[in-house]
Amino acid sequence: MLNLERLRTLDALARHGSVSGAADGLHVTTSAVSQQMSKLEREVGQQLLARNGRGVRLTDAGRLLADHAAKILSQVAIAQSDIEAQRGQVVGEVRIAAFPTAARGLFPAALTSLRADHPELRLRTTELEPESGIRSVIRGDVDLAVVLDWSNKRLPVPGGLAKAEILDDAPDIAMPAGHPLADRAEVDLEDFADDEWVSWPEGEFCYEWLMFTLRSKGIEPRIAHLAGEHHTQLALIEAGFGVCVAPRLGRGPVPDGVRLVPVRQTMRRHVHAVWRTDADRRPSIRAAVEALRAAGRSLDAPVAQDLRPDQPASGSPRT
Repeated sequence: MLNLERLRTLDALARHGSVSGAADGLHVTTSAVSQQMSKLEREVGQQLLARNGRGVRLTDAGRLLADHAAKILSQVAIAQSDIEAQRGQVVGEVRIAAFPTAARGLFPAALTSLRADHPELRLRTTELEPESGIRSVIRGDVDLAVVLDWSNKRLPVPGGLAKAEILDDAPDIAMPAGHPLADRAEVDLEDFADDEWVSWPEGEFCYEWLMFTLRSKGIEPRIAHLAGEHHTQLALIEAGFGVCVAPRLGRGPVPDGVRLVPVRQTMRRHVHAVWRTDADRRPSIRAAVEALRAAGRSLDAPVAQDLRPDQPASGSPRT
């Protein structure tokens, strides 16, 4: 009989493409991965891995068994979900990822609520950018990811994932206190056509959104500085090194030398949670989603109502 944990190791190798990647995904050592694979090869009587330069690759037998392993593990996840649903108790472990400002703005309240209401539920959290969060849910590295998109640029959500809206986040433009527009009640993005911008790092979804949005308004962005942390961005703004988009979720204290002005046009970040549909009936997933939504409501942010927590996504978010 095939050992489930060894099939899980093979599945991780197929998904991550390396022993080290599988080890990171499974939270074990590389030697543990190698040992599990050696035992699995002895069980099936065939070579599943072959050397490929400094790494390894799956043999034909390895790819065949990995395909079966993915199906078996999916069925196991469905069985676990059904058992949890039948028992109706919020127990076990839930692994949650979120982009940094959502982790800072939502996790403290949501985790406190879950710990108080469901003491037998184990929680593990990590920070991941939206696209990485979705990939981690698909791979099974996390159970639930808090991700975002913008009103004018959607983040594709693949089939096989369910989605629930958490809140809408209205960002402002941050500028130095001495900026000519600092005393305005509202601004347009076109007002900053000649300003330098402080942005998220290249390759991140919000960086691509900023470039897309400014160019759609006829502005060629002058990106002068890149910083992943909002505190770093605001520190650069206070020192007079440009302007930036400053979302309100998880913002924290604003330096004295920075002014925040709302954007006149509607510009919102849509924050939502995604998880695999084969885990859709797990009470722990539903409890985690509701705790995140309650944390969003406590921020006095408008909570979108177009999707219910139990409604699956249909390939991509609705526009």
